[in-house]
Amino acid sequence: MLKKVVKALIYFLLFIVLITISYLTSEFVLSRMSNKILKEQEPEIEVFIKSNGVHTDIVLPIFTDTIDWTKFFPFENTLSKSKDFNYIAIGWGDRGFYIDTPEWKDLKVSTAIIAASGIGNTLIHTTFYKEIFEDYLTFSYKISRPQYARIVSIIKQNLKYSDGKTILVKTNAQYGQNDAFYEAFGSYSIFHTCNTWTNNLLKEAQMPSSKWVAFDKGILFQFRKVKN
Repeated sequence: MLKKVVKALIYFLLFIVLITISYLTSEFVLSRMSNKILKEQEPEIEVFIKSNGVHTDIVLPIFTDTIDWTKFFPFENTLSKSKDFNYIAIGWGDRGFYIDTPEWKDLKVSTAIIAASGIGNTLIHTTFYKEIFEDYLTFSYKISRPQYARIVSIIKQNLKYSDGKTILVKTNAQYGQNDAFYEAFGSYSIFHTCNTWTNNLLKEAQMPSSKWVAFDKGILFQFRKVKN
């Protein structure tokens, strides 16, 4: 009986290893494959893709003719209450990771299982910036007004509303003085991560994007590719 249990455990571990290898290999290959980029329209609006080494945000001008983002994400919802900003970074992710896991050491098994399974709730995370500079994790890219309008539409559709207003998540888990969390639609899983969300947004706007990503590396690869 013991031999059968050990044998079954070995097969199970081998299965997990094979699944993991297949997942990582597929992600690497698909994240290096590019989608079509829209080039025929006049680029007018500069946006940015910014990674913290794990998670990607799309960074947008706060005020344009298309939208005033403070109507959806008021300055007053940050701890600083400051209004001296020009850009807003917007990202999407699992509530458990965002709120309950400020650092990797805080990660709980239950949080990881819920996030991987896709049964948890999700949030939009916003951060205000005065200035944005390009570096190895931050890339600028100019797009047309129709492209920008598409980005705006998708973000608005991903937000939950109450009485016509976005729903602020009141929590002490903010990362700094100039950020805030908002209730969002969607399910997070190992096949639809925070970076998948960003990549899908880029794909819909016909900006540099991958066939599929789970990690930030594929998105950054696409922007490095068009910059070279």
